[in-house]
Amino acid sequence: MACRISELVLECHDPERLARFWCEVLDFVVLDREDDDIEIGPREGFGGPQPTIILSRNDEPRNGKPRLHIDVNATDRDQDAELERLLAAGAEPADVGQTGEEPWHVLADPEGNEFCLLKARIAAL
Repeated sequence: MACRISELVLECHDPERLARFWCEVLDFVVLDREDDDIEIGPREGFGGPQPTIILSRNDEPRNGKPRLHIDVNATDRDQDAELERLLAAGAEPADVGQTGEEPWHVLADPEGNEFCLLKARIAAL
C-alpha cells in the first residue's frame, strides 16, 4: 500500500481571487470553506484521482522562490490554444531563466506563483 497526494496547500494573500483563477484553469469547483481557507477540487468531489487544492490565507510576504510548483497539461486542446486560454484567465508569462527552447511555458498565477504549461501528454480523466 502506498500514499497518494490528496491535497496541495497554497498560501496566498487573496484565497477568493486564486480560487476563481485555479477553478477556471483546472475546471474545479469550490468544495469547502473554513475560516479564510478555500478548498477547490474536481466536480466529483474529494477522494478521486486528482488532489484538491487548499488556498490558505497568509498575509506574510513571500520569502524566496518556492520549492514546489504546479505543472498543468491541456486535456482537450493543443498547447498554444491552452496558453491563450490561461493568459486570458489572468496568468502572466514568468521568466525563471528559461532559454525559449523548452517545450513548456512558465507562467504565474495572479499572485505570482509560478506554474508550467507542458505539452499535452496525458489523456483527459
